[in-house]
Amino acid sequence: METTTLTKINLTSSEFEPGEEMPRRFTCDGDNINPPLKLENLPLNTASVALLLEDPDAPGGTWTHWLAWDLPPEPDIEEGLTAGIMGNNDFGTTLYKGPCPAIGTHRYFFRVYALDVKLDLPTGSTREALMKAMEYHVSGSGELLILYGQSEL
Repeated sequence: METTTLTKINLTSSEFEPGEEMPRRFTCDGDNINPPLKLENLPLNTASVALLLEDPDAPGGTWTHWLAWDLPPEPDIEEGLTAGIMGNNDFGTTLYKGPCPAIGTHRYFFRVYALDVKLDLPTGSTREALMKAMEYHVSGSGELLILYGQSEL
């Protein structure tokens, strides 16, 4: 049986270090725009990139804040991204929605996937549709953990 080894993509930001608090301007308390991200070690066969921002600490289970795909296979994702196709997040919009926990500090994961194809998914597709479309096409992945919290009242 043949096994495929995924390339580990190094996902970073010039605005914060892994495990640090997310700067306010990238959250619901600020400008609510995505931070700039850097992708290092993209596989050579990368045709497109998919990106998610998820909160596994949300009440009721993981909450998807942002999903985008068919991003160009380039090392830089700019702040306030407009490229690619945006999916329907758990807020019911196709926009980036930054960290915004009701109370306490939550962990947030930016997840990146290198794909060997462009996906045939329309704007507004769900996370589930994205994950299904990516099946058998992921050649690399990476994640970046950040924190954000609200003070208790």
